[in-house]
Amino acid sequence: MSSKFTNTAIDIGINEKDRKAIAQGLSALLADSYSLYLMTHNFHWNVKGPMFNTLHTMFMAQYTEQWAALDLIAERIRALGEPAPGTYKEFAKLTSIKEVEGTPKAMDMVKHLVKAQEATARTARKLFPLVEKANDQPTADLLTQRQDIHEKTAWMLRSLLEE
Repeated sequence: MSSKFTNTAIDIGINEKDRKAIAQGLSALLADSYSLYLMTHNFHWNVKGPMFNTLHTMFMAQYTEQWAALDLIAERIRALGEPAPGTYKEFAKLTSIKEVEGTPKAMDMVKHLVKAQEATARTARKLFPLVEKANDQPTADLLTQRQDIHEKTAWMLRSLLEE
């Protein structure tokens, strides 16, 4: 039985080569975002000291926002016709964020998170030239939102480190 709706080719105005390249860049962003999410959640669980309540609450707000962002990034990869990475092995290969071993002191946690937030913003920023060339506004919008959040969060975390 033939149907005019059986064709599953993607025709959204972005050629296949660009869709694959954008999805690859978004996969790196997803890996950085997941690594950042995991680091932030870990620090939420393990923070201690005089700033416990402030940092515990702040980290929870950050990892909750980050968790929601993971789905948005993965769904954009899927909308471009590519599979989203979803294993620790894939994320480890794709992420630019180094894993933190042990349990750092509270202010060292903040320093690690500043670096990870900035790294994630850089990963999003790197993808912009290709996204603009391909005229991919939905991805550009997603990248703009992610950069804004990561840069603002890095600023807020950095402010905790000032005397």
